[in-house]
Amino acid sequence: MYHCGLLLVLLDLSLDVVGSVAQLEIDRHLELGREFLAKGQFQDALSHYHAAVEGDPNNYLTYYKRGTVYLALGKAKFALLDLNKVLELKPDFTSARLQRGNVLLKQAQFDKAEADFLDVLLIEQHNGDALNALYKIKPAQENLVHADLLMDSGDYTYAIQVISKIIEVCPWAAELRERRAKCHEALQDYISAISDVHSAIKLQSDNTQGYFKVATLHYQLGQVDESLKEIRECLKLDPEHSMCFSFYKKIKKIASLLNKAEKSEDARECITSAQSVLKLEPNIVNVRFIAHQLLCKCYTSNAESTQAIRNCQDALKIQKEPAVYCDSAEAYLAAEMFDDAIRDFKEALEMDPNLQRAKQGLHKAQQRQKLSESRDYYKILSVPRTASKRDIIKAYRKAAQKWHPDNFQEREEKKRAQKRFIDIAAAKEVLTDDEKRAKFDQGEDPLDPESGKHQQGFNPFQKFHHFHGSPFQFKFHFN
Repeated sequence: MYHCGLLLVLLDLSLDVVGSVAQLEIDRHLELGREFLAKGQFQDALSHYHAAVEGDPNNYLTYYKRGTVYLALGKAKFALLDLNKVLELKPDFTSARLQRGNVLLKQAQFDKAEADFLDVLLIEQHNGDALNALYKIKPAQENLVHADLLMDSGDYTYAIQVISKIIEVCPWAAELRERRAKCHEALQDYISAISDVHSAIKLQSDNTQGYFKVATLHYQLGQVDESLKEIRECLKLDPEHSMCFSFYKKIKKIASLLNKAEKSEDARECITSAQSVLKLEPNIVNVRFIAHQLLCKCYTSNAESTQAIRNCQDALKIQKEPAVYCDSAEAYLAAEMFDDAIRDFKEALEMDPNLQRAKQGLHKAQQRQKLSESRDYYKILSVPRTASKRDIIKAYRKAAQKWHPDNFQEREEKKRAQKRFIDIAAAKEVLTDDEKRAKFDQGEDPLDPESGKHQQGFNPFQKFHHFHGSPFQFKFHFN
């Protein structure tokens, strides 16, 4: 009996020692949690409060402190769980009940919040915080009813103002953000709608519907890559989400086609990709705008002026942007419709007076228009402005053989041929010289004596062998 009693005493002492060590460890975590909380290092504080709760799951103060950290981190859902636990362990803890009431009010859970504030006032009749919070509930509830009526009547602008007042009282209510987003969307203010839905996503975990909504809003704006990013977030939460997966397949294809069209160095590939976007998306105008703008550029690059101009105008019907006016002007310029090109460059400058592309383009168009009134070396050789040097030399040979003065006997015909022959030689001189051709493409004739930049001593006849009967010293060489 003596030995058994001694063993029990020793066991009790051991348990006391273990309990003391465990309590010291819990106290250490609580102290560190307090220190990190004071420094604003909330995640570190949370880690230590987690450990303290695990060490003593019946300490209501530890739950209360952890709930405070959750609130600082904006994690109201977890803060409520801890506050509920506090009040389960100690129902008369007024501070926790007041705190829970405030959280519920911020979440627009009006009935539950009211119950907590009234319970506080039963214990502390003159609690100012509870009274002030209680006075906010009824006006917020009335505003919510008013907002619903405004939305039903289609007065979305006023509804936004009323909902914004409620959000001032209830900033953690995801449903209010979603409701205001619907109003913004109805007014086609998609950027504001996106902002509200993003706020709702932060307030509500696993919000697949929120990601789907924000993806569709980005898509409405023509922000295809952003839309793709958001819809992927939905699928991370739920890979089998039917609406998100269906939408993902569509915009992934459109994003790929637009990317190919934008980066392709082959004009025909660009055209094919952009046309595919128009077929895949018949309704969303901002996505169609991107496709039309790409077609405007790519058709211009491919020397298909009619199609280029048509798509430029289609893009401008959707969005009148300085860059699109410049694209349109370039298409008109390629078609040698100088008045239209000048008009569109001026439109761009009206919108953005400092746009260098428009300034340079306007100067180029005006110079080209002036040049068109004299001689156009491309027209002289009957080649497009995109012709290669090889094509230019080939055209030159053909034209020179046709218009050589020795081919004509009549005095007037010979005189006309001589003038034409001089122009043909000048055209070759300019278009086979990279520097001169670049100047000509910018609207400057490098052989124009008035420009002061022409090549001194240029004589087209020095390049041709003498032909019998010709008063000129012609020298043919077709290299």
